[in-house]
Amino acid sequence: MTFVGAAGARLAGLIRRPDGPVVGSAVLAHCFTCGKDLHTVSRLARRMTEAGWLTLTFDFTGIGGSEGDFVDTTVGTEVGDITRAAVALLERNAGPCLLVGHSLGGAAAALAAHRLHSVSELVLIAAPADTEHVEHLFRGSVPDSDGQVEVTIGGRAFTIGRPFLDQLEADDVAQAVGALSIPVLVVAAGDDTIVGAAQTKRLAAAATDGTLVTIQGADHLFSHPIHAAVLADEIIAWLNTRRTRNS
Repeated sequence: MTFVGAAGARLAGLIRRPDGPVVGSAVLAHCFTCGKDLHTVSRLARRMTEAGWLTLTFDFTGIGGSEGDFVDTTVGTEVGDITRAAVALLERNAGPCLLVGHSLGGAAAALAAHRLHSVSELVLIAAPADTEHVEHLFRGSVPDSDGQVEVTIGGRAFTIGRPFLDQLEADDVAQAVGALSIPVLVVAAGDDTIVGAAQTKRLAAAATDGTLVTIQGADHLFSHPIHAAVLADEIIAWLNTRRTRNS
């Protein structure tokens, strides 16, 4: 499927529908520069679909199969893209929805939850408590005359625009989570060298109804299939517990 993102670009998405009854719908947001086909998101989406969830994964503006220029990306445009993705599900009579975000995608999902009354739960995977925390990815990079920075992430080169860098200090994700009344699951990777334990603990502590789960031995991307499977199991178990409690 495609839908129009926050900047007007057409974004590429993939809806997975369960074979049996649908227990709920979920929008999954990938990490910074990653894309919907990265195993972290695609494995989780498949497992959730097997458990009865209708899932939507998509590429942010300028990433993967989506249109637009990545250099124009900011945290704000990612928040807008998630909002548009949730609306796309609602237009297909799939709501209310769960938001799941990984890393900076998790930060954007938490901020997007404020715009969406249709969000029932929020899952943050290895997400920072403030967007400024990701600034360490750009340390040592020298801006050009336009204020743009060339960075290499995962072996690929990306150009980051000045608006993205300027906005990093503006968003306190933990404060946004604290203002939500919905249940929040925070999943930490035990061997995460990008988003540390202090960040995920701060997120969970900020939530009114928060749960923190740490998957020992997992890296930031949950690269090992065993850790990816445990990630999915923990999220599905938490969702099932929420529904059992509310039934």
